[in-house]
Amino acid sequence: MILKFIDLFAGLGGFHIALRNLGHECVFACEIDKDLRETYKKNFGMLPFGDLKILQAKDIPKHDILCAGFPCQPFSKAGDQKGTKCPKWGDLFESHVIPIIKVHKPKYVILENVPNLGRHNNGRTWEKMQKALAECGYDVRAQIISPHDFGIPQIRHRMFIVGCRTGLASFEWPKNNGEQCSIKSILDKMPKDAKPLSSKVIKCLTVWQDFLDRSPKDEELPSFPIWTMEFEATYPYVDTTPHAVGTRRLRNFKGAHGFQLSTVAPALRFDHLPSYARVEEQLFPSWKIQFIQQNRSFYQKNKKWIKPWLPQIFEFPPSLQKLEWNCKGEKRDIWQYVIQFRASGVRVKRPTTAPSLVAMTSTQVPIIAWEKRYMTPRECSRLQSMNNLQFLPNSSTKAYEALGNAVNVEIARKIAEALCY
Repeated sequence: MILKFIDLFAGLGGFHIALRNLGHECVFACEIDKDLRETYKKNFGMLPFGDLKILQAKDIPKHDILCAGFPCQPFSKAGDQKGTKCPKWGDLFESHVIPIIKVHKPKYVILENVPNLGRHNNGRTWEKMQKALAECGYDVRAQIISPHDFGIPQIRHRMFIVGCRTGLASFEWPKNNGEQCSIKSILDKMPKDAKPLSSKVIKCLTVWQDFLDRSPKDEELPSFPIWTMEFEATYPYVDTTPHAVGTRRLRNFKGAHGFQLSTVAPALRFDHLPSYARVEEQLFPSWKIQFIQQNRSFYQKNKKWIKPWLPQIFEFPPSLQKLEWNCKGEKRDIWQYVIQFRASGVRVKRPTTAPSLVAMTSTQVPIIAWEKRYMTPRECSRLQSMNNLQFLPNSSTKAYEALGNAVNVEIARKIAEALCY
């Protein structure tokens, strides 16, 4: 049976592809971004409506399935977590999605968002959403799912929500097939349109390779993030913080990389602390205390070989002065792995899966180190199971951003198939 569906906050059309592949018909789409609307039209032959906020629910065509990957920024751990109070996005579910559901009463609802939606505001945000859907007559379930559970080489946990007006007694979430992942399965060989690494990036990775080369071969590299700014630092962090101590008393301590804080005026001392140590807190959270302690202990134990290496890292921005080595037990050759530059550091991963695609800036695009290049937009589209999507945004920056916000097609298809059949 062919069902009619609507695609809200459509983006690149992940839900559209998934349900079309099951034989269903899209009767309405909505996307506020002008460039994405044009791309959607090229791919699907229909121009999405623009701003959902100015649309009357009664003007949307009747439909059997409502799909919505509603904006995640208000609920993401990476954002400000204003949730439903976010003036731009936070009220879209309650003020616009729910009214559409009330008017049209579709049999099925499929939603997608970040995992933190379930935890936001101590679970109260999700509890409120569940209640709203239940009051509209839906049996509701939610599950956190990642593509790598199904052999798709990307670790990207997302919260999927399904609702059905006739109950979910026979519904089961798709099962993990246990298939092994390899990022090489979605890569092209030396694609001509790939952006090569800059000399600055290559130099940074070369410096970190030197760190790996100097490390004792008979000892495991740390599993905790390596924060080089803690090497030689002595500022207080256990029972107090630099903020609690105050700038005058900080003169007795050393800041990032051992900078002697007494050599600058009190007003400038915080500038020479790691950014994570400048927060206005009386106590650091336990995880931060642990990471600082682990890094200082690691440095003291390995000072002999780290100290002569350390000055090499000073020329790079703070985010590149940190290393996350996620290749425990593997060969210490940084050029064999997948790398991503993030605010948390230089993240090095085995070539089994790609890092989670986020609404990426150009500097966060995964690096294919053995070819000294960034992943292309087309390769990233395969991570979202958009293999057959003909058109992507013309700008690479726009394409990466859109793919980072996209719904994974194969996961959406599996869920819709389990829900509607």
